[in-house]
Amino acid sequence: MNKIQAIRGMNDILPNETPLWLYFESTVQRVVGSYGYREIRFPVLEQTQLFKRSIGEVTDIVEKEMYSFDDRNGENLSLRPEGTACCVRAADEHGLLYNQQQRLWYKGPMFRYERPQKGRYRQFHQFGVEAFGMNGPDIDVELIMLTARLWQELGLTAHVRLEINNIGTSADRKEFGAALVSFLQAHEEALDADSKRRLGSNPLRILDSKVPSTQAILADAPVLAEYVSAQTKAHFAELTDLLDAAGIAYIVNPKLVRGLDYYNNMVFEWITDTLGAQGTVCAGGRYDGLVEQLGGRATPGVGFAMGIERLVLMLQELDLVPAALTQVIDVYVAIGEGMGAKAIALAETMRSALPALRVQLNCGGGKMNNQLKKAFNSGATHALVIEADEQGQLSQVKLRQLGDEPTTEQVPVNELLSKLKQHFPNA
Repeated sequence: MNKIQAIRGMNDILPNETPLWLYFESTVQRVVGSYGYREIRFPVLEQTQLFKRSIGEVTDIVEKEMYSFDDRNGENLSLRPEGTACCVRAADEHGLLYNQQQRLWYKGPMFRYERPQKGRYRQFHQFGVEAFGMNGPDIDVELIMLTARLWQELGLTAHVRLEINNIGTSADRKEFGAALVSFLQAHEEALDADSKRRLGSNPLRILDSKVPSTQAILADAPVLAEYVSAQTKAHFAELTDLLDAAGIAYIVNPKLVRGLDYYNNMVFEWITDTLGAQGTVCAGGRYDGLVEQLGGRATPGVGFAMGIERLVLMLQELDLVPAALTQVIDVYVAIGEGMGAKAIALAETMRSALPALRVQLNCGGGKMNNQLKKAFNSGATHALVIEADEQGQLSQVKLRQLGDEPTTEQVPVNELLSKLKQHFPNA
């Protein structure tokens, strides 16, 4: 009988990996919390129509990548391919948006049927931030500053760059799209296959093409900046002024358009050269028409999402993983014959008195030498040896500091907690 394995592109996150994930997630949560953002949680399943109306029916995500199916009631559902539309639906449904300002964050798995490769999976995890009810570029800059602070906290500042663009309103892009299509139709034979397909459905995505021959053609194409409205130009100019004042370096990339239909005005990406082709680690922008598009009252919005897998991979490849993450135990308790009940009780006393102390009991018995080998291999810094004295009582314990040159202290039981506090002052 064949063993059942995980679905291709949907990966297990193993115990030796989860400490890094927890470190990354807790760092992000601390940073977004320092800006006053609050968590929101929503289901992984939504009505398929939510994504068709928000992302766009002629996008790659909706056309080729969503996991969609009819449930037993015949309702068409999809596993969420991204979080912004879900966040808008949830916030509007529960009355959080109209005439209000909201700063929200979320995290969790997203699903897209893509060819799995390094940094790109069919089940992937995102951390997203959305802000509603604020029109000005100040909130745009706040989100960019928030991400810049996160890179600083993680040690990634030197390994990412910020690219921004003004993509105008949907009307601006429609006018620009017509001019772009007219230009590209004259060069259609020289375009790559994907660009030919997009020419009739989503021509702005051709600007994202990584094919050198297509990029060569685009060098002479119409430029979106020539079609954007005066209002969005003013917004973008104020945004760049604020970024300059904040000391945040950026590149204006006129070919940056983003792949989702709901964006308008300002869009941005944080890009790295560390991960090869999968260079975008965080991206977002404004989506002032999305709430109304999904049936709510007109509400300005701006947000971003970052791929957790890619950023965790970056931390590993750049050797920026804090050494403490590999240590999950502080004290390993080795237990002499007949001392099981006393060892369990003493370990509980230690955990109660020192809540941050990580204590692991030896289970399953074994000779003391073998237990001490387990203690050494566990990654603990100390082993606590609990053995009976000559009268069969527990009067003292041995606290052994593990390492290349181990040392052992005889500690009276009633002094153990104070001794542990000396070795673990933060516990």
